[in-house]
Amino acid sequence: MFVGITQAGGRQGYYQGSPLKLMEDCAVLQPTIFPSVPRLYNKIYAKIKTGLDAATGCKGWLVNRAMTSKSYYLTETPTANYNSGCYDGLIFNKIKKILGGNVRLMVTASAPISKEVLELMKICFCAPVLEAYGLSETCGPVTVTLAEDPNSGIIGGPIKHCAIKLKDLPEMEYRISDQPYPRGEICVRSPCITPGYFMRPDLTRDAIDDEGYLHTGDVGVVYPNGTIKILDRSKNIFKLSQGEYVAPEKCENIFIQSNYIA
Repeated sequence: MFVGITQAGGRQGYYQGSPLKLMEDCAVLQPTIFPSVPRLYNKIYAKIKTGLDAATGCKGWLVNRAMTSKSYYLTETPTANYNSGCYDGLIFNKIKKILGGNVRLMVTASAPISKEVLELMKICFCAPVLEAYGLSETCGPVTVTLAEDPNSGIIGGPIKHCAIKLKDLPEMEYRISDQPYPRGEICVRSPCITPGYFMRPDLTRDAIDDEGYLHTGDVGVVYPNGTIKILDRSKNIFKLSQGEYVAPEKCENIFIQSNYIA
């Protein structure tokens, strides 16, 4: 991504090194494109949500009306509408100053992000938030959402050079024959995928099958329009005494939204 920005004549900004001073850095840099990770977006979400919830009386009514209106036009219309001539000027342009006021595009990657956080970022910053999906083994993204897609909680469809298939996981009751939509482990094949793990042919055999597909360990569902939603993990999971599988990432994403948990 950074190479593409430089080739297009763009400039890059770097923060001071402390996440606590990131807002100060954004006020100086005033970025137009803001790529980040869910951990930081969760912190921004908590700060904004605290401020909005504190509004009472006439101001509280206006905030609720603005949130409801923008949420409707963002999620219930065929093409996402990120702007409101009325509410942006009254409320959201002030919130946009948190990231410098000039953000036109936001990107999230590296971990799952909750639907609530994603929608609040879109509403308050009046900009699309693209969710990209990839692994270290894929050397970059393999799917990305479209700016005009009004849906949240998805990772989009495969980018041009990637092929994706699903694998049955009967032990977790995920199958490609599931209705209404197929479900299973996401497997990716692409020229950008690593040829294997250094001096670990055993791990390579476990991760990459004979057809060249990398088994990601993520469980997804594929919708008719080709977009994918992450449902679960088939790796790094715990099996409880009653036989139920639990993915710790889901619990972590809930816990880190708390102001009392670092």
